[in-house]
Amino acid sequence: MHLFGEVKFLHLLALLMVVDVVTGLVKAFKNRNLWSRKSLFGFARKILVFGVIILANVIDQVLGMNGAVTYATVVFYIASEGLSIVENMSEIGVLIPSSISERLHVIKNEQNSESGFSKEVKEEFSTKNEKRDEE
Repeated sequence: MHLFGEVKFLHLLALLMVVDVVTGLVKAFKNRNLWSRKSLFGFARKILVFGVIILANVIDQVLGMNGAVTYATVVFYIASEGLSIVENMSEIGVLIPSSISERLHVIKNEQNSESGFSKEVKEEFSTKNEKRDEE
């Protein structure tokens, strides 16, 4: 059993991840936030994506689905990376078509109104950072 098997579009995903990191670094440089904890979490997330793809491939092989789960997982992450690249380009100042820009604002507003576990985690990290800053 191979970790990645014959995963379609894995090279495209890796390329998009590199482009996303580069555009993210340019955005961070522009915002004077180059060495933030957020970027380190972003790099860790990129590595974990490959772990998820490996897990999807194992599930595929166990269930004998001929790559369907892995393919869907890779396509999902390709779309996610593409969205992130467009968002980074927009924040850098590259002109984005208005229809895409409007959809990005809708997605961003939905992400800002998040609830549940992710909100609690963000509050926990921000509380710890505020306490450390006060000391």
